[in-house]
This record gives sequence, structure tokens and C-alpha cells, in this order.
Amino acid sequence: MHRCETAGFTLIELLVTITVAAILASLAAPSFSSLIANQRTKSVASNLHLALTIARSEATKRNANVTMSAKTGGWVNGWTIFPNAASTNILQDYASTKGVAIAATNSGGAATTTAVYQSSGRVQGTVTFVITASAGGSAADRCVSVDLSGRPYVKAGTSC
Repeated sequence: MHRCETAGFTLIELLVTITVAAILASLAAPSFSSLIANQRTKSVASNLHLALTIARSEATKRNANVTMSAKTGGWVNGWTIFPNAASTNILQDYASTKGVAIAATNSGGAATTTAVYQSSGRVQGTVTFVITASAGGSAADRCVSVDLSGRPYVKAGTSC
């Protein structure tokens, strides 16, 4: 008699492999939620920093005030950059940010929806953005602040 060998996996081997993979995935999930929250805050903080830098550059280049303003509904819905003389002339437009909360305050601690750069490159008052993202059970914070000289800074945490 000739015996035929078969290739492949048995059902038990397949179930054991799937079980081990499921256990490893469940152990890795909490660290991924922390990573996702951190990446979201870094991305939004980077976009805000870039937008503030562009607004400052445009103000000095045009020798005129330039405004960075939140869209209707707040900073989380995006923001635009435009010269004060022509608010319909949008220089940059940033889209909404999902899964992230953005709180902006001025030098008096009140909520603000604008950051105005003067022709000198300085900002009218200070502006601080606190970005918070949560994913799963993890949360991450970043702070973007603009001092009176107009230079934006990014720091981890809620305090600048």
C-alpha cells in the first residue's frame, strides 16, 4: 500500500495559533491607544505651530496685520489665515480635527477665536492653545503658546 501524506494545518493547530495571536493583541491594545492619542496631539500641535509661523511670516512680508481665525464652531472645526484688510482673501485654510479638543485663551485668560499678527511680526496679546486627545483609556496633551514677540512654542502637557 502506498501512503499519501497531506500538507497543511490541523484544526487544533489553527485554533491554538489564533488564540495566542488574540492574547498578544489584547496585551498590545492599551499601548496603541496611548500612541494614537500622542500622535493626534502632536499632529494638531504641529499644524497650529505651522499656521502661526505662516501668519507671522505673512504679516512681516505684507507689512500689514494678518489674522489666524477659528472657523465657525471653534478651533476644532479648523482655522483660516487672512490679511485683516481682506478677510475674504484666505491665505491658508486648515481642515477640522477629529478626536481632538482645542482650547485657546488670550493673555487675560479668556477664550479667543483669533490670533492677530502685526506687521512687526508681534502678536496682539499672548495666545495659548491646549490640545487634548483621548483614545481608549489614554489621554495626551500638548500646549502651543505665542509670546509677545510672536514666536510660537510647543510643549508637552497642559501648561506652557
